[in-house]
Amino acid sequence: MPADSPPRPRTLPEAALHGLSFQQLLLLAFLLIAGLLGVSSLRALHTLEQLMLQSRLGATQAAALNAAAQSLNPRGQALERSARQSLVLRDATLRRNFNDMAAEAQALLDKLQDGGLPPDLANPWKGRLDAVKALLDAPPERALENERRVADEFADLEALHTKMVQAMQDVNDRRNKDLEARLEDSRRSVTHQVVGAIVLALTLALALGIWLARPFKRLETAIRRLGENRLDESIEISGPDDMRRVGQQLEWLRLRLVELDADKARFLRHVSHELKTPLAALREGVALLQDGVTGELTAGQREVAQILHHNTLVLQTEIEALLRFNAAAFEARQLQRRDTPLLALLESQIEAQRLQWQARGLQVLAEGPEISMAVDPEKIASAVSNLLSNAIRFSPKGGTVRLQLSRHAGTVRIDVMDQGPGVASADRDLIFEPFYRGERQPDDAVRGTGIGLSIVHEYIVAHGGRVQLVNEGVHSFFRIEIPHAS
Repeated sequence: MPADSPPRPRTLPEAALHGLSFQQLLLLAFLLIAGLLGVSSLRALHTLEQLMLQSRLGATQAAALNAAAQSLNPRGQALERSARQSLVLRDATLRRNFNDMAAEAQALLDKLQDGGLPPDLANPWKGRLDAVKALLDAPPERALENERRVADEFADLEALHTKMVQAMQDVNDRRNKDLEARLEDSRRSVTHQVVGAIVLALTLALALGIWLARPFKRLETAIRRLGENRLDESIEISGPDDMRRVGQQLEWLRLRLVELDADKARFLRHVSHELKTPLAALREGVALLQDGVTGELTAGQREVAQILHHNTLVLQTEIEALLRFNAAAFEARQLQRRDTPLLALLESQIEAQRLQWQARGLQVLAEGPEISMAVDPEKIASAVSNLLSNAIRFSPKGGTVRLQLSRHAGTVRIDVMDQGPGVASADRDLIFEPFYRGERQPDDAVRGTGIGLSIVHEYIVAHGGRVQLVNEGVHSFFRIEIPHAS
């Protein structure tokens, strides 16, 4: 962002977490996720325990009710014996035994009613038992008749017992189904809770991961801008406290590099100015000597004057090359991108150097598909021109130079291939250094200044690409790669 733009306001999470380091935020994220999964696990465990308790209670209650229903029939038989004996013998002890057993049977019936026994079975059973009690209280002279009636009542009670057992089994079956339904509902609920907690934890982890990774992306972008010498944008890294401190250190480094860059430019301008003035005077003096203004020169003196003249020209060339490289390094940071057809650009550079390659009897070809991309056409043209000029200088007479354009996995390649001797192995790591001249130089060409490949490197790196020397056996060629969004 520009240096004079206002600071970006913090969002609510950033303001709340302001002052925490990345390590603390990472620990906080782990605690949040662990707490969420822990709460979900405890809820699931609590639900499971409740289900197990309900299942045990249900099984115990079903067994008790079933045993109570089963025990009514033998109690009914015992009641029948006690009632008939009491009715025939008229013994008070037998009658008390009957009353005690009747009370126990009544208690069992009440328990069954509490457990779900239908009233249409419980009420007739009570009515039959009350009828038996009434027959036992009847006058003695009717004992034989009442005995038959007691037998009939107990026969009806036995039939009711069978229905009660079946009814309690039905009640237990319904309860088991209800319990199974509740278990299934609880299982689905627990499953939804666990799945929801996992999804929420993953979402939280993803959100925190993205939020925590954003400062690293900004940091990576800032470092890349510094590496590309794009020093016109200030650096501000938001996020954890330690990441912001790193951003502040990078901003300090950017300002320091700007100062050093300005100092270097001032130094070069000053040195070049200070050198060019005495150099001009020296050239004038040598010219006066050569013209014989101060007197006719001897052969030896003329040879010395010629040496001085040659070295002043060399020194002037070196100074101009230094200024040209400094200007190119500055211009590389100020790209003017626009959509440019690259094949047409290559063809225009071939046409611009037609006289040079025709003079050597060369054939120069531009090959590849029509590709357009947003680049600074002047700087790419300058880079291609430097590489093409090198290829022409080093190509044998009558050879072929190819400029090959292609697209590969998000990049556009420009290969500049010739049939020259290639680059010596000792020079391959140094050819892009400013003012470096390789050991293999053409015999019939003027020795270069050593800044052409350095300017190519500056321009291509400014586009986010790279230029490299590709070795293929004896021959080698230069390859430009520029990122292409499509």
